[in-house]
Amino acid sequence: MDNDKFFRILGIVATITSMAMYVSYIPQISSNLDGQKGDWLQPLVAAINCMLWVIYGVLKKPKRDLPIIIANSPGILFGLFAFFTAL
Repeated sequence: MDNDKFFRILGIVATITSMAMYVSYIPQISSNLDGQKGDWLQPLVAAINCMLWVIYGVLKKPKRDLPIIIANSPGILFGLFAFFTAL
């Protein structure tokens, strides 16, 4: 397998697993909405981390880094939602 193909496959797999990690906040959000409040710090830190990575991906020159943007965008949404529902 050549290097370009390896890194393309690795990028796709990493993007999918990153998105799955943030979608996995759904059970915590559901519990939070049911009154069983979970931890608020970890989702907040994850959302901030994802925001920074999305900003990096958007501002990267000479071209944007779409895998980083796509992989971290759900983390902003789900991280902040888990944070606010845990309060």
